[in-house]
Amino acid sequence: MDKPTRYWFPAKRYGWGWGPPGTWQGWVVVGVWLIAFIVGARHFAPARLHLAPLLGFVVLMAALLTLVCYIKGEPPRWRWGGD
Repeated sequence: MDKPTRYWFPAKRYGWGWGPPGTWQGWVVVGVWLIAFIVGARHFAPARLHLAPLLGFVVLMAALLTLVCYIKGEPPRWRWGGD
């Protein structure tokens, strides 16, 4: 008998998207992502009002985390709290 799929990122109860990690693997992803985000944000700190590199980095990091959640999380759909 097949083991049921254990999602790293379970769906939120209300709305669209994912909630906090449900497995240790998900917490590792969030921890590594947070460390990389902090290090990168310090590296790309705006100097003389040049925000483009920092904004590009933020968008890239958000896209990476969203991609991991999409691949390893529950399929996204709108939820109203019943399931």
